[in-house]
Amino acid sequence: MTLAKSVLAVNDDLPIKTDLPVHSGKVRSVYWLTEQDSRRLIEQKGYDVDPSTPLAIMVISDRISAFDCVWHGEDGLNGVPGKGAALNAVSNHWFKCFKEQGLADSHILDIPHPFVWIVQKARPVMIEAIARQYITGSMWRSYANGEREFCGIELPEGLSKDQKLPEILITPSTKGVLKGIPNVPEADDANIRNADILAHFDKFNFLSKSDVSLYQQLLKDGFNLISKELEKIDQIFVDTKFEFGYVKDAAGQNKLIYMDEVGTPDSSRIWDGTEYRKGNVVENSKEGFRQLLLNRFDDPDILLNKNRMPERFALAKNNALPLEIMMQVSETYRGIAEKITGQKIHLSDDPKQEIIDILNEQYQLIK
Repeated sequence: MTLAKSVLAVNDDLPIKTDLPVHSGKVRSVYWLTEQDSRRLIEQKGYDVDPSTPLAIMVISDRISAFDCVWHGEDGLNGVPGKGAALNAVSNHWFKCFKEQGLADSHILDIPHPFVWIVQKARPVMIEAIARQYITGSMWRSYANGEREFCGIELPEGLSKDQKLPEILITPSTKGVLKGIPNVPEADDANIRNADILAHFDKFNFLSKSDVSLYQQLLKDGFNLISKELEKIDQIFVDTKFEFGYVKDAAGQNKLIYMDEVGTPDSSRIWDGTEYRKGNVVENSKEGFRQLLLNRFDDPDILLNKNRMPERFALAKNNALPLEIMMQVSETYRGIAEKITGQKIHLSDDPKQEIIDILNEQYQLIK
């Protein structure tokens, strides 16, 4: 097995039966199934969803993005070995815990392969909610520059970098550009206040005002569950992003669910507990890769300054990262996934062919 072949870098060219264009993001690609195949799978597999629900195959890749760019390594290594399987394994673990503890379901209906989810179409709540237990990153930079109010919440004076906050802080932002909502900037990822979410709940795609309270409860309960579980392996859950949406169950009832990914090294900061108590921050998340990039290039402002995006894209395109950096990132992702799940992350000999074989033999979804 060559290392490059064990990496799934391109995930939007699988021969999956679909009538729609493949939607490909920085890491995942989504293949919407035909209505016929969606209905067939719901019936055959007994999924607890409304029979008319559209289903999709979601395929993760091993690509790694940071600072809005996708990065690559030497020797044709266009991703990080084991990263995709590690991300999915961590999300699967937390989604399962949430369901077992009675919090809420997720959009995932089936897991045919470590790289693949079968998901149900959800109506997304147009909010990305960041839950924070420590002051670090962009929040610390704003605080150090004199800001004290974050999403309508006032922080006390005298906090220091990487300090634990007095309580978990929820800092929501817009998911996409929302128009015509008072006090809400018409921009993607604009900070919003809880009072404005409550006042205009329907504009954010909530079905009722009471669901705003449910969303806040699921946010805090989900964060606390992951935080307590990570404490058992001496890891600190620093902050994370949550997304929510609505689906219909087999009885046609709407329910609010967790969606996207949860508690992963891509969507969260996770610190090593032993090192933190010594006064050091050791990242077990993508933040470590970002720091590697900032330290690697002579002019880190290119990575931080959004007015220099053409230079940034050129930097990512023209710089193959050394193999040791890619493998260091691989060890971070696989290491934290194995600690969380208690299961080994195996590298596939040929992940793309494995996916095709399983989706063909067990689901009849290959052209």
